[in-house]
Amino acid sequence: MRKRERENPCGVCGHFHKQEEVCGVCGHRPVREERPAEVQQGGGGTFPTEVLKEFLYLGSYDNASRSELLKTIGVSHVLNTVPACQNLYKNSFTYHCLQDDKVLQFDDAIKFIEQCDKDKSRVLVHCMSGKSRSPAVVIAYLMKCKGWRLAQSFQWVKERRPQVELSADVQNQLVEFEQKIFGSKEVATAQPLPQTDSLASPGFGFPKPTDASPVPLFNQLGTMSIFERMSPGVAPNNFVFGARKTEEQNSSFGDSMDSS
Repeated sequence: MRKRERENPCGVCGHFHKQEEVCGVCGHRPVREERPAEVQQGGGGTFPTEVLKEFLYLGSYDNASRSELLKTIGVSHVLNTVPACQNLYKNSFTYHCLQDDKVLQFDDAIKFIEQCDKDKSRVLVHCMSGKSRSPAVVIAYLMKCKGWRLAQSFQWVKERRPQVELSADVQNQLVEFEQKIFGSKEVATAQPLPQTDSLASPGFGFPKPTDASPVPLFNQLGTMSIFERMSPGVAPNNFVFGARKTEEQNSSFGDSMDSS
């Protein structure tokens, strides 16, 4: 195989072929410049989601099974959160597998990810579909190593991988892990994580008129927002939505009503 062929893996199936040829497996042409953008968007499909730039990736078993594409984005370590999933390429990647299929071993997983960070290695965290178990591990890592609360960590991952849907059991495990890190007193009144539809709606973070609890999750006391880390002055303090009538407008409106 010529060098040019080896440097042009197909962006869909991972097979190597000439730039001007159509892949005989998937029918696509390799487009090298499109791969980084698709990895960063991380909406699903062939490429895993980039959670932390050039370090932490989140995906499914299908993502983990595409060795050539993982090598293309520089992944060398794989954290498998599902014991039933096989580690397919032990000669090509360094694997670590969680052994419990019910209770997520957050401390064990975080220890492996931290070691990858020290070694400057890129790591993929995956489960079967990339929707619950592996996102929970990534969220736990963000809480432990970034100092973010559960709400922000979930929001960070959800914005990058919209198809995340944590099961009720996994949510409970994350709440317990947050209590373990930050103390039970600070999270004693924690509400459930926002549902998928609320995150996708234009009114993200704000309650609906029919909601039982009028307090948004991210506005609770004790919840430190990741956006507080931004420089001051990002959003004006006096900004309001909609038009506001001045006192002169109100008085003129009243006068016109009296004259009629």
